[in-house]
Amino acid sequence: MTWIDARHELDELLDSHLAQAAALLVVQQTRAEDDDVADVPMLHKYAPKVAFQVFHEGQLVMRSPNVDPTPLATINAGFSTVQRDDGSTWRVFATRGAADDVQVYVAEQDDSRSAILQAVLRSVLLPPLFALPLLALLIWWAVRRELKPLSQLSRQLKDRDGRQAQALAPLPLDQLPMEIHPVVEALNGLFQRLDQMLSAEQRFTADAAHELGTPIAAIRAQAQVAQGAGSDHAQRERALQATLAGCDRASRLVDQLLTLARLEANPGGAAAADAGRPVDLRAVAQRTAAELAPAALARQQDLALAAASAALVPGPEVLIGVLLRNLLDNALRYSPTGAQITMQIDSEAGHTVLSVEDSGAGLSEPEMARLGERFYRVAGQAQPGSGLGWSIVRRIAQATGAQLQLGRSERLGGLAVTVRWPTPLKP
Repeated sequence: MTWIDARHELDELLDSHLAQAAALLVVQQTRAEDDDVADVPMLHKYAPKVAFQVFHEGQLVMRSPNVDPTPLATINAGFSTVQRDDGSTWRVFATRGAADDVQVYVAEQDDSRSAILQAVLRSVLLPPLFALPLLALLIWWAVRRELKPLSQLSRQLKDRDGRQAQALAPLPLDQLPMEIHPVVEALNGLFQRLDQMLSAEQRFTADAAHELGTPIAAIRAQAQVAQGAGSDHAQRERALQATLAGCDRASRLVDQLLTLARLEANPGGAAAADAGRPVDLRAVAQRTAAELAPAALARQQDLALAAASAALVPGPEVLIGVLLRNLLDNALRYSPTGAQITMQIDSEAGHTVLSVEDSGAGLSEPEMARLGERFYRVAGQAQPGSGLGWSIVRRIAQATGAQLQLGRSERLGGLAVTVRWPTPLKP
């Protein structure tokens, strides 16, 4: 398409030059006074490619030296393409003078036009011929340079070893293009979640190894005592009772460890899943108090529940039940025989408030500050335990959006635990 269009425009341009030259010759011949044939000298190196003839009253009066006296064309007016005896092709323009007694032929060799066209095409094609490879090289360099951060990111991901501490460390964003920041941020979030899960599993393994060693060793020792008791039935019975107590302690410890591990592996996950399901706190408290009532009766403790009406709180029922069970169980286990434990549910300033109070010895400020640390137990406690109950309570409170507060009970004198949930949901 470029060739055809350029050739058309070039033909029109050069044809107009021929017509203009012929007009000048017509004017010149009109003013000539002699009748001799005038040969125009060659004034340019390309002059052999251009030819002309001027006839006056049928007689040749002027011509270029590269043509013979024979007319260049058979027509009297207009453009034509003719082939001469030497095999060359010429473009000829013929016209008559003002008095119709002058005939002018102006011709141009066709290969000169092809040479001009080739020159035009060279100017069009040669620069891209050199520029395109250079442009391709620059594009390759630019793409390689821009993709270098991606290659580095790929190598960083490949070189990471899951056994190393830095395997789940966040990836740096400072040298990466803005377009892939969301991808790297998503990867960093995934690494953070995986690190939390792995840390929770490692803590669970460490906790289990740390805490289960003692009850298992005690169970083994009591089993050995029962095995060596021989005919002493009383000793065997005491050893078996101690073995059962050790099994109960180990079972309770395993339950606590599993609950805490689930909460740490997916903090808030269960709460988010059941966020739209209101839980009747009074019903859960009644059910939990009924389950722990035998333990309170065995120690002659007074367990009371005060709830004027149903109180709805956000959160999954299973977590609310675990929280209440741990609070009541701690109050029953660490309060003396004959103590009083009360659980009260109220509404204050748009919050649902659960209070668990006992008449035990209570805790000092430093002890309350450390309460909830893993495996921390208040000194002087005779009751068996692992210190994980408060960790579970804190994690559930965090997952359900509750606020946990510790203090001394003004009415009973022992420990008072207050749990506040956000504005209660309407039934």
